Amino acid sequence: MALNTVKKGGLEYLTALDLKVPHAFTTRFGGVSEGVFASLNLAMHRGDAPENVEKNYEILADALGFDLNNLVLTRQTHSDIVRVVTKSDARGLDHHSYPECDALITNDSGCALVLFTADCTPILLWDSITGAVGAVHAGWRGTAADITGKTVRKMVSEYGCDPINIRAAIGPNIGACCFETDIDVPEAIIKTFGNDAAAFITKSGEKYHVDLKSVNALALRRVGVESIEISDDCTMCDPQRFWSHRIMGVNRGSQGAIIICRKRKNNGRVLRQKTDTLEEI
Repeated sequence: MALNTVKKGGLEYLTALDLKVPHAFTTRFGGVSEGVFASLNLAMHRGDAPENVEKNYEILADALGFDLNNLVLTRQTHSDIVRVVTKSDARGLDHHSYPECDALITNDSGCALVLFTADCTPILLWDSITGAVGAVHAGWRGTAADITGKTVRKMVSEYGCDPINIRAAIGPNIGACCFETDIDVPEAIIKTFGNDAAAFITKSGEKYHVDLKSVNALALRRVGVESIEISDDCTMCDPQRFWSHRIMGVNRGSQGAIIICRKRKNNGRVLRQKTDTLEEI
């Protein structure tokens, strides 16, 4: 199932139907940044004015309903490190100040998890029973290291989640149409996932094309997640809407994927905040 496009004024982002907590896969649209960072850049240290990045987060916070003081960011290194966090782990908008990791999980209500992409695969997770959430940054190295499966297993061990209750959304990334690689990438993926992954790898001359969305969906199914929504967007095919590292290199901004924990329990039912009342989900 493709993701939904949400527009609020100039702001545009993508959401999944089955993730019943505030979340977004951002596009380039709706912020205040200028030039190569136009307009909803979420990354510090790329050359954008810090006040513009902060304003972009304020725009998202207003749209999604989260507190900037409760944001926890990733310092991504294409690792398979999964961090367990709470609101106390928030350190502001400078991702360099955070410990290394490429995935976050939490069950702390109000905690907002953020990851960054510009071709890599973003995955958001929500457990409909415990309310726990997760955010995964899966480049090809993280995909080959099964960071997605490891994140689900961490949600199981930390929060008692049952994978059958976890809803997953896979956001925009570089699609198989554009992700051309040497043999090292398919070899690493097949080493982890075996022949099941071969269906998502094609050869074209001396190069290979890999469908990272489908490989990560395979990783989710292998650990028992059945509800998976997948974006049909390719960041490299649509550089006006998304930043693409392969097209733009380092002279660019970054998209974000954000999910906010809204865990509330009442007699075994999971509730979410809706204005000043509670709505059962």
